Amino acid sequence: MQARFQKLLEVCASADASDLHLVPGQSPLLRRDGQLAAMEAEPLLSAPELDGLVDELLSKDQKQFLDARGDCDGALTAVGARFRFNVFRRSDGLCVAFRRLGDRFRTLHELGLPESLYQLCDLPDGLVLVAGPTGAGKSTTLAALIDRINRTHACNIITIEDPIEYIHVASRGLVSQRQVGTDCAGFYEALVASLREDPDVILVGEIRDLNTIRTAIMAAETGHLVFTTVHAGDCVGVVERMVSVFPASEQDGIRRQLSFVLRAVVTQQLLICDGPAVTRRSARHHRRSRVVASEVLMVNGAVANLIATAKSSQIYSAMEVGGSQGMQTLEQDLARLHVEGHISESTALAFAPNPRIFQDRVAHLRADSLTDSL
Repeated sequence: MQARFQKLLEVCASADASDLHLVPGQSPLLRRDGQLAAMEAEPLLSAPELDGLVDELLSKDQKQFLDARGDCDGALTAVGARFRFNVFRRSDGLCVAFRRLGDRFRTLHELGLPESLYQLCDLPDGLVLVAGPTGAGKSTTLAALIDRINRTHACNIITIEDPIEYIHVASRGLVSQRQVGTDCAGFYEALVASLREDPDVILVGEIRDLNTIRTAIMAAETGHLVFTTVHAGDCVGVVERMVSVFPASEQDGIRRQLSFVLRAVVTQQLLICDGPAVTRRSARHHRRSRVVASEVLMVNGAVANLIATAKSSQIYSAMEVGGSQGMQTLEQDLARLHVEGHISESTALAFAPNPRIFQDRVAHLRADSLTDSL
C-alpha cells in the first residue's frame, strides 16, 4: 500500500478514531467519538490517488463486483490494526470508507453490556438476534460471544461474514470463517452449505432476505445455535421485522416457529457521554467518550406465547419484570446510565421510547439508592 495511505491508517489507529473517509478533492476525514472532522494538515486527495489505492485493495473478483454494483466491501490488516472498508463510486470518482476494528476481543463488561448475556453462549440450540443502527457495535458484541464459545466449548463454529471483521483462532472450538464474495457467493448460499458441514454454532453476519431468514430459523430448529444481526430499533421491532418479511399467508406459521426457536434479542446503540461523571473526565482528556444503551429480551415460556399469538405489544411488560432472567427495557438501561452520571437527562429523554416510563425508572433507582445508604 502507498506510504501516504499507510500513514493515514496509522493516524486513524493512534488517534483512536473509528472511521477514516477518503474522497476525491478533499482532505482525509476522521470520525472520533461520533464526530467527523477533516485532517486539514493533509493535502487534498486526488481521484488518481484513490484509483491506485482501490487497485491495491481489491482482488480481481472484488473489482468485477465493484464494476457491476458500484460498491464493494472488504477487510485488511495494516499498521498493526484491522480495518473493514467499503469502496464506492460517486459522480466524481471512487471513495473509500475505512472502519477501524478492535485489536482484541472485549468482554461484555468492557462493552457496557449485561454480563448475563454470557448465558447465551451455553445454549444448545436456538436463534439469537442482535439489532441496532449501523455503527452501534453489533459485530463487536457478537465477536465477544463467539470468542467466549470458542474458549469454553469444544464445538464447530462457522461464521459467514461480509467482510470478516474479527479473526478467531481456534481454541477449544474449531472455527471456520467464510467471507461473502470471496469464500462463498452469499449469506443464503453459505448458510445452506454450512448445514452440511457439521456445525454446532453458526454466525450469520446479517439476515435481510426471506430465504436467509427462513434457513436461519430452520437451522435453529434442527439443533444448531445461530447468531445473527438485523436492522431494527427495539426488541419487539425485531420480532415484527422477522415476521413481516414473509407473505401474509405464512406469517402465522412463522410466528409459531419463532416462538419455538428464538432464545434472545439484544438491541443496542451508542450514545455520547454527556453526564456529569463523564464530562469532567472527558474535559481533562479532550475527548468525548461513548456508552452503550441496550435492551434485552430473553424468550421464556410467557414471551414465546406472546410471540406465537401476535401479542407483541405485551412483551414489554414481561421485559420490565424479567430482570432476574437478564431482561431489561431501554428505559431501564437509560435510567441506570443517567443515575450513574454517564448521560444527561436530555440525552436519555431523546432516546427513551417512553419518557414517562424513563422518569419513573429514574425515581425508583434513586429511591432504592437512598434506601441502601440508610
